[in-house]
Amino acid sequence: MTQDVYIYDAIRTPRGKGRKDGALHEVTSLRLSAQTLNALKERNNLEGHAVEDVIWGNVTQVMEQGGCLARSAVLASDLDERIPGLAINRFCASGMEAVNLAANQVKGGAGNGYIAGGVEMMGRVAMGADGAAIAVDPTLAMEKYFVPQGISADIIATEFGFTRDEADQLAMRSQQRAARAWEEGRFDKSVITVRDQNGLAILDRDEYMRPQTDMQSLGGLNPAFQQMGEVMPGFDKVALMKYPHLERINHIHHAGNSSGIVDGAAAVLIGNKEFGEQHGLKPRARIRATAKIGTDPTIMLTGPVPVTEKILKDNGMTIGDIDLFEVNEAFAAVVLRFMQAFDVDDSKVNVNGGGIAMGHPLGATGAMIIGILLDEMERADKEVGLATLCIASGMGAATIIERV
Repeated sequence: MTQDVYIYDAIRTPRGKGRKDGALHEVTSLRLSAQTLNALKERNNLEGHAVEDVIWGNVTQVMEQGGCLARSAVLASDLDERIPGLAINRFCASGMEAVNLAANQVKGGAGNGYIAGGVEMMGRVAMGADGAAIAVDPTLAMEKYFVPQGISADIIATEFGFTRDEADQLAMRSQQRAARAWEEGRFDKSVITVRDQNGLAILDRDEYMRPQTDMQSLGGLNPAFQQMGEVMPGFDKVALMKYPHLERINHIHHAGNSSGIVDGAAAVLIGNKEFGEQHGLKPRARIRATAKIGTDPTIMLTGPVPVTEKILKDNGMTIGDIDLFEVNEAFAAVVLRFMQAFDVDDSKVNVNGGGIAMGHPLGATGAMIIGILLDEMERADKEVGLATLCIASGMGAATIIERV
């Protein structure tokens, strides 16, 4: 018999700029993970062997982010050493996959409670530093027409007819909404303050945002992927070999309408009814459904559409059953395509901004958007929400939660 699975708590760090002058640059992935685990432990009085496992997503699993970071983070935290750790990687959906995996473990009876989430210190461990086969092994990359993600985003814009103006408008809206969310304290319940080794606060709000962004400032930015598409190493030609019906790739994405490179971590506390009773915790939402899917690896970032179709169909739901959506803003065209495919009103999607404004810390984002969705459902008194992400090399992941 399957069990209902609940979210008892969801927290995140603020996102720091993922570069040497970013506020979190001195903090390792290990320490940021440990601080996040400690905050969750403290908030929920988790004593002893409280959870079955810590499932932790991170994408670039080398150097300080390698060697089963999940277990290292447990040992570096105040959690009981009897709690193991599992490091997972589903690229940008790693944090969400950690939550979904934990939920399905509980559902199947493999333990009463889990901590799930993820981390990415993009300023310390650069994206691509692992030399992944999908990008560098010619036997795979050439056969599957590999192109960098920015080119994929521009292919989506070309294929589905999105203009530079539409992408910039979405980006500007993301900035405005994120600024408003911070001004109104919408993240207060969930964002923890990151401290240095002396206990001094070093970051308590998302650092990457540029609330003064307008159409004029966005209009002055050069397309970020045109050079690599048209000149060296000529990825547009690779894409056009696969999609010959496109005459050319329209390069509309730039730094202002693509997600920011940032550092951050997030954690979600998941358990069955018994877990809540045992620890004196009140459930905030039920995880109603989870899904994942593989998609075309060249255009790569269209996954939110088929995975949403799948999760709705598998659970006898329609798009009209969802009150709020979090669609990761990896690139503007990803969200534009989602809204176009389902004819979803913009007022229901990423209402507190997204990755374009606040950044996308790869391994943490999936867990972050689940927490952000839950907070907003409570604030706006909505019942059902869906979170979804596009994923490198062509995948999609989704989670549906409902308030209890």
